[in-house]
Amino acid sequence: MQSKKIRLDKFLVHIGYGSRSEVQKLIKQKKVTINENVIQKPDFNFDIKESRVCVGGNPAVYNEFYYYLLNKPAGVITATKDPLNDTVIDLLLPIDQNKSLAPVGRLDKDTEGLLILTNDGQLNHALLSPKKHVDKVYYAELNGVITTEDVIKFEQGIQLSDGTKYLPAKLEIIEADAISKVHVTISEGKFHQIKRMAIDIGKEVLYLKRIKMGGLELPQDLKLGEYRALTALELDLLVEKK
Repeated sequence: MQSKKIRLDKFLVHIGYGSRSEVQKLIKQKKVTINENVIQKPDFNFDIKESRVCVGGNPAVYNEFYYYLLNKPAGVITATKDPLNDTVIDLLLPIDQNKSLAPVGRLDKDTEGLLILTNDGQLNHALLSPKKHVDKVYYAELNGVITTEDVIKFEQGIQLSDGTKYLPAKLEIIEADAISKVHVTISEGKFHQIKRMAIDIGKEVLYLKRIKMGGLELPQDLKLGEYRALTALELDLLVEKK
């Protein structure tokens, strides 16, 4: 990390200790130290690289960007705020809720699975840009028997009666039965895309879960509603198709 000076209150806001007024209160209460010295001035400037900051005796670690992987449960919406519904941000610890995180793309309220939360706007754009063609893989259960004709139709790309066009997608049959199990791979993220594509082939999505984005797969040990920071390797896998 190159030398970088920053105001103490700005530093604490960025890493999630609250609003400007809330962190100023922490500072005035003598709960913040830099290199073991109590600092009581919110506008105190210091070098991030050369300083060890603690809040209440606990190390306060600075990262310019934060990357989290959430296994989204059904019943919460992919948004940062909503007056009526619980959001994916509400699932986070308070300190992480304060990091100006935003979801990368969206999952429907009843859809589960892999969701990235970050404050890195450039990465967010790169993963969602249609020009990048970052694949998203979903596990789905559909009401109806999936056929080879359905697979071919997905491969050719679907145009709905309202004129909406979808790029070619991959439909892999796991089990074709009264309730079919499939994997669907798309490179777009249009509104209700998989559900609307399924309706076009005469099927209904009963269950939908995103299991992969780019080269990053949803870890099997990450339970619904749980989240954690991405590892360096996972971040590389995520952006490999950027």
